[in-house]
Amino acid sequence: MTEERRSRVQGPAPRIGVVGVGGGWSTEALADAVEARTGFRAVIELDRVVADLASGQVLRGDLDLGSLDALIVKKVGREYGPDMLDRLELLRFVETRGVRIFSSPRRILQMVDRVACTTTLVARGFPMPPTVLTEDFDEAARAIERFGQAVVKPIYSTKARGFRLLSAQDDLKAELERHRRETGHPLFYIQKKLDLSGRDLGVIFLAGRYVGTYARVAGAGAWETTIHSGGRYEAFEPPAAVVDLAARAAEVFGLTLTGVDVALTPDGPVLFEVSAFGGFRGLREGLGLDGAALLVDHVLGELAGA
Repeated sequence: MTEERRSRVQGPAPRIGVVGVGGGWSTEALADAVEARTGFRAVIELDRVVADLASGQVLRGDLDLGSLDALIVKKVGREYGPDMLDRLELLRFVETRGVRIFSSPRRILQMVDRVACTTTLVARGFPMPPTVLTEDFDEAARAIERFGQAVVKPIYSTKARGFRLLSAQDDLKAELERHRRETGHPLFYIQKKLDLSGRDLGVIFLAGRYVGTYARVAGAGAWETTIHSGGRYEAFEPPAAVVDLAARAAEVFGLTLTGVDVALTPDGPVLFEVSAFGGFRGLREGLGLDGAALLVDHVLGELAGA
């Protein structure tokens, strides 16, 4: 940390920007929490940033991101896609200028691609649903037939958007062609559908400390638990072994605020993924906690101790 930045952190309130989507609920909640504590507000949408590598400046309008004390990353874009990787590289460049970023883009880069997150967890021995990755139509169809029912997932998505439930009885060639056309990605990510008993869990950690767990409960007639499909959040007290499993998965990626998606199946707990951007709405609606305030208070504590 430069002497100029250290003096700002220890003297006047630090200038903290929020990387997100202007007008988005979670982005604005985070910006509100920053402004309430520091008097400073800046929402940075990365698709409107200009990086001048010769000068070292990364600008959003007149604001040089390198002049800030910290950035908190809530969203990298309105939609998940490969362009997120380039935007995170721009943040990584800002980080080289000494700006503290929560979570570090180097860590987020490990997991925004669903394949990277899954293969990392499987390689480390975490229990996950049986999964097949292939670009071959015939092999993809065979995997679905072997599983009986399978969920085909986009490589880039959030809140189960674009998930497709297929069974051996479906016209698999037509369904797989439609999935590839809609996602624009050649790789099929195929997971066996498990018995979730209508719920799965979001186990939340802040800087490695356990915050709490909420359940996503499926709406009537829905096969998935997301709020977009009529689901709801509610508080849940998981067994200690589940919290420990989720904590070890979160530790692999080392994010500031993260949620680990866990399902309790008849054969034991399995992981679906580790989230790069936390779970503000689940914390609020399920547990009555203000995730934005918790995150900002943590960041301020880190800056004060820097």
